[in-house]
Amino acid sequence: MQEHTPPAVVIGMDPHKRSVTIEAMGPDEAILGQGRFDTDQAGYQAMLQVARAWPERVWAIEGCNGIGRHVAIRLIADGEQVIDVPPKLSARVRTFATGQGRKTDATDAHSIALVGVRMAGLRPVVNNEQLAVLRVLVDRRRALGQDHTRMVCQLHHLLLELIPGGAKKNLSAAQAKKLLATVRPRDTAGKTRRRVAAELISDLERIHTRKKAANKELTALLTAAGTALTDLHGIGPSGAARILVEVGDITRFPDNNHFASWTGTAPIDASSGDHTRHRLSRGGNRQINRALHIMATVQLRNATEGRAYYDRTKARGKSSNEAMRLLKRRLSDIVFRIMLADAAKAMTTGPGGHQGDDSDSSAASSQPHTSSSDKPLPGPVPTKPTTPLRRAS
Repeated sequence: MQEHTPPAVVIGMDPHKRSVTIEAMGPDEAILGQGRFDTDQAGYQAMLQVARAWPERVWAIEGCNGIGRHVAIRLIADGEQVIDVPPKLSARVRTFATGQGRKTDATDAHSIALVGVRMAGLRPVVNNEQLAVLRVLVDRRRALGQDHTRMVCQLHHLLLELIPGGAKKNLSAAQAKKLLATVRPRDTAGKTRRRVAAELISDLERIHTRKKAANKELTALLTAAGTALTDLHGIGPSGAARILVEVGDITRFPDNNHFASWTGTAPIDASSGDHTRHRLSRGGNRQINRALHIMATVQLRNATEGRAYYDRTKARGKSSNEAMRLLKRRLSDIVFRIMLADAAKAMTTGPGGHQGDDSDSSAASSQPHTSSSDKPLPGPVPTKPTTPLRRAS
């Protein structure tokens, strides 16, 4: 793999919704220019005009999966080279560079530019249409699920005031409608509660229909993507899509240990003296960690290899929390292996190509049997980029 040669100029950007602050920095960390621009069409073009003063340039933007995504996509569409700077990394550089944690847009842009100049292996941002569509749809699916949960809670609260003891926990819209038909309040407050409850039931029916349509659309896109994640027990279309859009290029992770650190499933060494133990990590990508937690919970509710591994772990004297942590780490390793296999098959067959008979990515063999669950957070990553950056023209 070729070593990445930093371009002549790194343009660090602190993005916001309606404005961005940039700082141009040379390879010797000399500040070449600064500026603040609006994100409307006029401000964006003015920023590009300033940047054209440095023909060999790369944009280092903080949070390209978050607030910086809108401007990063615009730059890529115009042929610019963009790398993603994790917010935690720029925050550490800012603290070391200034000696304190105070932040302004200018100091943020300076720290981001420093990261772009000093660090090798930062992830290049690419405009993947398939992942972009998946991101929009999975965000919409999550919002529908949140709306559904909120409305069900409101409905339970109203039914508790209308019916002694309320309704059962797992209540569908059809069951709630049938139950509400038996209620005939006579006071004004009761009639109002019944009317609002009926409106909530109608809203729940519409959301249920939209959720089914969203799941169907996600399933079709995942099939076209050729991923084997949906074959795993406990991962539905929403969970698989969330993993794909958050991970992006799986080859950017050197091994399964670094992937587990990123997902927050790698344990933290908390040993002291002769007592050896590990504790749960609270870091990592929480959305991926949530998907793995749901996967582990579903496997525990059924007669799966995950359940068998959990029981074996508890039989060795581990607590329930420790056994769950170990299971999630094993599942993280499985997801890593499957995504690597998917990436390898995509290189040979192209996106959506026919799946080969690869035992590492099959659902039958993707069970918790690796031996890395008790390994703590990995050491530093070698200073080689996982994806070499092309030089800007």
